[in-house]
Amino acid sequence: MNAVDPALLPLTAEVGDDGRLAVGGVDLCDLAEAEGTPLFVYDEAHLRQRCREAVAAFGPGVAYASKAFLCLAMARLVHEEGMHLDVATGGELHVALAAGVPPTDLKLHGNNKSRGELVRARSLGVRLVVDSFDELDRLERLHADDGVVARVLVRVTPGVEAHTHEYVMTGQVDSKFGFGLAGGDAARALSRARSSAATEVVGLHVHIGSQIFLAGSFAKAVEVLADFVRPLDLPELCMGGGLGVPYVEGEEAPSISEWATVLHDSFRAAGIDAQVTAEPGRSIVAGAGVTLYRVGTIKDIPGVRTYVSVDGGMSDNPRPVLYGSGYEAFLPGNPSAERPRLVTVVGKHCESGDIVVRDARVPADLAVGDVLCTPVTGAYGYSMASNYNKVPRPAAVFVAGGQARVVVRRETLDDLLRLDS
Repeated sequence: MNAVDPALLPLTAEVGDDGRLAVGGVDLCDLAEAEGTPLFVYDEAHLRQRCREAVAAFGPGVAYASKAFLCLAMARLVHEEGMHLDVATGGELHVALAAGVPPTDLKLHGNNKSRGELVRARSLGVRLVVDSFDELDRLERLHADDGVVARVLVRVTPGVEAHTHEYVMTGQVDSKFGFGLAGGDAARALSRARSSAATEVVGLHVHIGSQIFLAGSFAKAVEVLADFVRPLDLPELCMGGGLGVPYVEGEEAPSISEWATVLHDSFRAAGIDAQVTAEPGRSIVAGAGVTLYRVGTIKDIPGVRTYVSVDGGMSDNPRPVLYGSGYEAFLPGNPSAERPRLVTVVGKHCESGDIVVRDARVPADLAVGDVLCTPVTGAYGYSMASNYNKVPRPAAVFVAGGQARVVVRRETLDDLLRLDS
């Protein structure tokens, strides 16, 4: 019933003398009026602070996991702050290159890289995270054609089951990613890559999952890998990303610095001399972003539920549908207000499962026309957005120093026809 927890708001969020919330010195209600809703709003100072924390914690080579949120402005910001970028497809690679990120600062992931993706990445000197024996076959065939040697990290699946949703677990034995450690595939892949003229092995890569709150899960992965890694004398062991963030009041997660300390300590304890690197994504952008909606319908079913319908939904945030993810909701026009009213915030799509916040606490006087805000939506909102029901995707705005700049424009109805013939 209390006001929204300030810990869930972006770094520069503050309530003005008029009782309204501003981020980056920009009033959110005014921004919603000027740019329309739904609207993704990012606190640029928050983004930069998290990037600087990651660089300070891990040093050169720490990479931003761009799948969390990527556009030209985001790629430029991350590069300006000294981070590399991890890209997972040819499309993400294309955006990073268009933003001016040097190919040597990029790392290409993917469990099913196409020939075209491999050709482009190799020709530019982008490092590859090798994920399968089929990929090694492709690299050797390409090398026979052009003589280009790919610099690679071999992805190892350690068999560690992180405590998170099953859809974002990646380190367990049953995974579509990487080479299994226990069954011997990791050793066979590494031996083949090291002996192949097509590849130069520069490190190993491990990723155990996403939205992980227990730092001990990462320490366990290092412990499991130690005997395999120590004799290899490789320069880098990348522990991937996956650090969780609090989405609702009461959740807690380690900071990037605390996470790095756990990893560094685990390396030392295991006697691993390789440089530890990482790929934070969610922990860089999630808390920096909020989404603004406008309330269009309030439907009360006595004794059952009150539905509050907003002008977005599963097309701009599919996480509640995919993972059952929870969020908070509040009015940026009065963020200090108590929230005694229990409602379900839903979207405008033709799906009963189109839920934004299942059990939302909102002010008693919530009304049609109000701007409603969901915090901690900077990660996997815009990047997973769709045009379901032919709904145009929202704009994304960076705010800083009292100014707002549109970094991704809102789609128009005509945009929905661009690919039609």
